[in-house]
Amino acid sequence: MRPVLVGRPAEIAALDALLLAVARGRGTAVAVLGEAGIGKSRLLAELGDRADAQGMLVLSGGASEFEQDLPFWPFVDALDEYVRTLPPARLTTLDHDARSELAQVLPSWPAAEEVPSGADRRYGTHRSVRRLLEVLGGGPPLVLLLDDLHWADSASVELLCALLRRPPAGAVLLAAALRPRQAPARLAGALHRAADTGLLTRIDLAGLTVEDARRLLGPDVDEGLVRSLYAESGGNPFYLRQLAQFRPQDGVTAAGTPLDVGVPAAVAAAIGEELATLHGATRRALEAAAVAGDPFLLEVAAAAAALPDTAMADALDELQRRDLIRPTETPRRFRFRHPLVRRAVYGSAPAGWRLGAHDRCAQALAERGVPVAGRAHHIIQAARPGDLAAVGLLRDAGTAVVGRAPGQAARWFSAAIDLLPETATADALGLWTALAGACGATGRLDHARAALLRAIDLVPERSDSTRVRLVAECAGIEQTLGHHDDAHRRLVTALDALPDLDGADAVALMAAIGQDRLYRREYTAAIDWSQRARAAARQPLPVVESATGLALAAALGGATTEAGSACSEAAAVVDGMPDEEIAGTADPMIARLAGAELLVDRHADAARHAERALVASRTLGSRHHFPVLFWTATVRTALGRLAAATSLLDEAVEAARSSGNPAMLGWMLLARSAAADAGGETDIALATAHESAALLCGPNRTLSATWSAFTLANAAAPTDPAAAERALVSSCGPDLGALPQPFRPAAFALLARCRVATDRPAADAVEAARRCAEESGLVSARAAADAADAALVLHLGQPRRAAELALAAADAAGSVGAVVQAASARELAGRALAAAGTEQAIAELRRAAGEFEQCGAPRRAAAVERRLRALGDRGRHRRSRPGTGTAGMTSLTGRELEVARLIVDRRTNAEIGAELFLSGKTVETHVHNVFRKLDVGSRVEVARAVERYERERPAP
Repeated sequence: MRPVLVGRPAEIAALDALLLAVARGRGTAVAVLGEAGIGKSRLLAELGDRADAQGMLVLSGGASEFEQDLPFWPFVDALDEYVRTLPPARLTTLDHDARSELAQVLPSWPAAEEVPSGADRRYGTHRSVRRLLEVLGGGPPLVLLLDDLHWADSASVELLCALLRRPPAGAVLLAAALRPRQAPARLAGALHRAADTGLLTRIDLAGLTVEDARRLLGPDVDEGLVRSLYAESGGNPFYLRQLAQFRPQDGVTAAGTPLDVGVPAAVAAAIGEELATLHGATRRALEAAAVAGDPFLLEVAAAAAALPDTAMADALDELQRRDLIRPTETPRRFRFRHPLVRRAVYGSAPAGWRLGAHDRCAQALAERGVPVAGRAHHIIQAARPGDLAAVGLLRDAGTAVVGRAPGQAARWFSAAIDLLPETATADALGLWTALAGACGATGRLDHARAALLRAIDLVPERSDSTRVRLVAECAGIEQTLGHHDDAHRRLVTALDALPDLDGADAVALMAAIGQDRLYRREYTAAIDWSQRARAAARQPLPVVESATGLALAAALGGATTEAGSACSEAAAVVDGMPDEEIAGTADPMIARLAGAELLVDRHADAARHAERALVASRTLGSRHHFPVLFWTATVRTALGRLAAATSLLDEAVEAARSSGNPAMLGWMLLARSAAADAGGETDIALATAHESAALLCGPNRTLSATWSAFTLANAAAPTDPAAAERALVSSCGPDLGALPQPFRPAAFALLARCRVATDRPAADAVEAARRCAEESGLVSARAAADAADAALVLHLGQPRRAAELALAAADAAGSVGAVVQAASARELAGRALAAAGTEQAIAELRRAAGEFEQCGAPRRAAAVERRLRALGDRGRHRRSRPGTGTAGMTSLTGRELEVARLIVDRRTNAEIGAELFLSGKTVETHVHNVFRKLDVGSRVEVARAVERYERERPAP
């Protein structure tokens, strides 16, 4: 029976408040923290009892000390048995991708017809589990209890961090218990951030009071003993109970061996005294249970003990009578009374016997059809050096989970390497390569580099292609780490060693050297190496690789004509390639092509190629998903598909955080800031730009550092133009020469706006913007210069001239598909015309508001509407736009579409009303109409419909 809960009135009040919130449909989270035995598990159980009494769905699971490499175990423990009992109709709202992902996580889930592809499926797994929790919380509220998370595997830690950053929508309460001193740093940081942002309630448990201790021990314990036990235990409930039952005087077990279980000596001795009373089959059964797991299945523990099931059942009855183990809600599954008891039992079992017990557990699990990933921890404990069968199993286990749990995969690959005989060179090469990939996916780039160097040393002399691939991967990691000289030297050395400088391997190396020079802002050298690669390319893939590299290098270096030619050549090859040739090999190249096309004003081509690269990367798998996400989102932002860009970037940021790769996270945040800035979300733009700059702006002057500084200046300009100018000039130089050439017109235009805002001379900045635009020959650059000039002359009191320049900028930007840039210029034109007192001002401002609405920038549209109202325009022409279709997203009116897009941003009705200047009743009406027209029943489904619509909507 569950021990009585004493004391904790403040904690119980906090739990009741959380249950009230979730009963009202608001999701939340709570973390219970404290030392071992302090009562965390008991408080979680109390939360579960109270939730159950209110008719809520309560599911619970926990991590175990000796099973820290079972991927997602706390979630499997909590969800798997319950999901097994659900009728299929309950889960029909889960999409195909979610069902496929969950089949890889939950053993009871029906096997997927096709396994999700891609080298890094962590975000997909996080999204699918989040969606499952939303479905489970769609009836009665869901309370998910996760205990002992200080022992959670790395995949579970990543998943919990993702759920704290982006909680499930609806009535879901996540409750976690852990020891803060043993918690992984990543989880501790996520809990801290969630508490700071109000997404999580933190409960820190201290010891009981003397009065609580007296109540816990009961009336039969005299006052003197209560005070003695209290002083010895420090008020820890588990210690109190243990000492009250067994009070050894010498601090050792009956066998004379001290126990190291991480508790005070007297408590350890008390546990030892308790265990010393067990003998024969009962003791062996308990030791086997400690090997089998916590919780453990009767049959697996019986196999570990080498006992018949009937003898094991008899022993378990005795162990239950002594309250060393307790049954769970799942038949034939049991738990230890406390993790400290299990630890003591495991540590006191003979070490040699434990090896055989782990081996028997592994065999029993295999006979039950458990995948190799579920028995790998037993294999590691039992395997002997040179055991190639165990090596193969561990390699298979790592391969099976590397996309979702790379931390576990790295442990298993490393363990397999330790078992290899020295003669197994081929196996070692594959395992070191796999280990490098797993370490890289977890952000441990130094470890990944070291593993690749070991792999390179093992490559046979004549395996040029294998060596080139590994060298290129190693150099890419070195570039990310800032070791550019090492990367360059490694690539050139490998190139010099090739017997054929016209083959595909040479093309790959020269293209990699070109990209390295580009990353270091050595644009002339980057173009030169890319030209050499293109000259050597013969086959379609090398042609695409070299041509796209040349296109991007030339575009960033200001060689617009050469960039355009290279784009055309690459596009001609890409457009003739089937998707199967693209995914995993050409998709990052095609995304790079889209980036180059964007930089040379080929916006429509950029959109077509970016979306194709994304589809290939997602459906057929890719090791280069982050560059594809970055360029696709950047193209979407430029083309005014802001909701689609934001949706993609939220996914990208989530995945980058999970990957632990700071450089990739910095790039994703950079793009997220640009999308937020385009939509007028100044707070988000500034926060993400600051975080991006902190990750990318190191001591090395790289392309990422200057690009990030430019993005930060753009984000800061609306609220602090002086700081924006300082950031831009300090990072890019007074002449902004550190920026890539295509960025300079816009950067000088930004500089001019900052100076106008601070009432300082800006003519030289405008002139520089115009000069850079003429050098580039780009229409979008000319539009940026015209807009900067318009802002200056408007400030100088020439509104008609300003309007002419701004309208020219709007027309120019619109002609190449730069929709957001065009709408911004048109708003400036409307302001100038208003200053000139012309009636045309209202027409241009209305048009600008409509363009911002179409872009998915409601804040900027609302700002323009406020200006219109200040001019006396009370019309609702833009808002009354009817839907263009009869069903789905196309049936929404302009106002309903705005409301739906704000729902995507998780805005409440009150926040939507404040944003759009609407009453609460009006917002409720629009939300009701959106639900009816989209035929959905939740805000989550609205968000999905909008994201799908924005993703599939053709480019303007």
